[in-house]
Amino acid sequence: MASTFFLLLLFFTTTTIVTAQTPPAPAPSPSSATCNGVFLSYSYSSGAQIPPKLKSDPAKQPYRFKSTLSVLNNAAEELKSWRVFVGFQHDEYLVSASNAVIADGSATLPSPVGNGTVFAGFPNSDLKTAIETAGDLTQMSVQVKFLGTQFGVGSPDVPMPNNISLVNDGFICSVPTMQGIRVMEVCCMKDPNAITNVTLPDEFLPRQTGDLTIMYDVIRTYESNYWAAVTIENHNPLGRLDNWNLTWDWMRDEFIGDIKGAYPFTRDSSSCIFGPQGAFYTSMDFSNVLNCERRPTLIDLPLEMTNNTQIGNIPFCCRNGTILPPTMDPSKSKSAFQIQVYKMPPDINRSELLPPQNFKINGRLNPDYNCGPPVRVSPSESPDSGGLPGSTAVSSWQVVCNITQPKGSSPRCCVSFSAYYNESIIPCPTCACGCRNTNPGTCSATAPALFLPSQAILVPFDNRTALATAWAHLKHRNVPSPLPCPDNCGVSINWHLLTDFRGGWSSRLTMFNWEDEAFADWFVAVEMDKSTPGFEKAYSFNGTILEVNRKNDTILMQGLPGLNYLVGEVDGASPEKDPRVPGKQQSVLSFTTKKMSGINVAGGDGFPTKVFFNGEECALPGLIPTNDSHRKKLEGVFSVVLAIIVLVLMQH
Repeated sequence: MASTFFLLLLFFTTTTIVTAQTPPAPAPSPSSATCNGVFLSYSYSSGAQIPPKLKSDPAKQPYRFKSTLSVLNNAAEELKSWRVFVGFQHDEYLVSASNAVIADGSATLPSPVGNGTVFAGFPNSDLKTAIETAGDLTQMSVQVKFLGTQFGVGSPDVPMPNNISLVNDGFICSVPTMQGIRVMEVCCMKDPNAITNVTLPDEFLPRQTGDLTIMYDVIRTYESNYWAAVTIENHNPLGRLDNWNLTWDWMRDEFIGDIKGAYPFTRDSSSCIFGPQGAFYTSMDFSNVLNCERRPTLIDLPLEMTNNTQIGNIPFCCRNGTILPPTMDPSKSKSAFQIQVYKMPPDINRSELLPPQNFKINGRLNPDYNCGPPVRVSPSESPDSGGLPGSTAVSSWQVVCNITQPKGSSPRCCVSFSAYYNESIIPCPTCACGCRNTNPGTCSATAPALFLPSQAILVPFDNRTALATAWAHLKHRNVPSPLPCPDNCGVSINWHLLTDFRGGWSSRLTMFNWEDEAFADWFVAVEMDKSTPGFEKAYSFNGTILEVNRKNDTILMQGLPGLNYLVGEVDGASPEKDPRVPGKQQSVLSFTTKKMSGINVAGGDGFPTKVFFNGEECALPGLIPTNDSHRKKLEGVFSVVLAIIVLVLMQH
């Protein structure tokens, strides 16, 4: 009797244990058996029409959709930090995605993805092999469940992407094939021609290069929290950040307890107090917690906090958000801070460490950066200031960011051209830096900018109208109605061809700051396709030839000691009648033709093809000044008329 009872108890206990196990991963598609690489499939599950109903415009009718992306590693090597491109093409608006995040950090869900996007695995970014798991699909594969809205594709049609592919380095994907109308599949194989010179332990990926990198190093870890060192380093010879803002997404309800070397833009712990964090950390004083936002914004500290033992005193911290290019000052090309992060269940374990996702960094009048996902790399090593062996991070992740030009974005600086042989200045293009804040009908965003007399470039756009229109009439040029919109740029640069003589020429570069804030440690770079080798000297700036993209065609200029400050716009001498005065700096540049032949200075070789201010590429005019040798001899008349106009403007 006792033995029968024991057998029954063992049977029910075994049954309970078996049914409590994690359900097995779905069986892969039969066609995956022929793929010895990474097999991808996208399957459309279901969809339905949702409000509003737009019978008159079916192309804009919204539909709910559900679909699944499957990634299966059939290769002989582990797939590290998988990333897959899904070519959405129906203006999809993605609401949620399980087991993945948008890889480039440009958006968090919900977000539009209608032009296609790259997804990265999270929280598990690596897929093991069948060899090391005995064919365990739960470790070899991942399924990403998509929920979103698409437009214009109703039943019986199916809103499929135009492509799916693995974007990890060293893989080549075949052309995707359709299985019916609801399933797209593709096999991606290792590229036999891919070469790497980096040898690392199997658990780490090699560190990558980019315009800017962010290291997220866990340096101390405890059961419920850890300290991480965050290091931002600039590698681009023309890249720069001023007043940087760094943001990311916490994916596991983490929150910031403390920071040294930086500070949150918003200090607020209310969402923790009334959220799951407050329910878990019942004895914590949340008045000392710095930030509980899911997507915090972090900013650098001012210089005065460099040696502050409470919130500063971190190497490379506290530079007011300025990160210079290494070509200007390598010691100022990085910024760093340390952050205390509190975790939430089920991650209450000192070894459970996950970095934030969706990194984004930007600055004031600086390039835009597109950041990839955090990638696990070998632990960073920090040197010891006393000469002892350095310390090694517990875990390290690298984020690589590259300069990009987002769709629909505008430059934030512009250039005007002028020359000694032409009285007119070719101004910055209309709406060079965008026209988003211009009232429709008050000006034309498409009309070309009016040529200017020399004195007009010294006054703000709103004060140029009378001078510009009078100049157009005197030059018998058309004056459009409405008048062209302003360039709307905070910084403008005038390149003036000053002289052209046998054996060389000279130009004058003038910077105008139309913003209220000044620019410290500014720099300007000009790219000249043919004439850079002839550069001799910048007389009021520190100028040097710089190699960019393996070409020596760029001249880098920065302020001399004590002159590296471009002040902001200020009131005129009599603010009630005088226009505001921009901050200004200028220098003459000399060139020689001794080392070059076939240079046509006035024909275009004396003008830059690209201009950068603090790393931001500026908008250039579409024209260069022409030789005005046939102009009418009306210099005296022009001078008299313009003198009258200036006198009238000063009296109003």
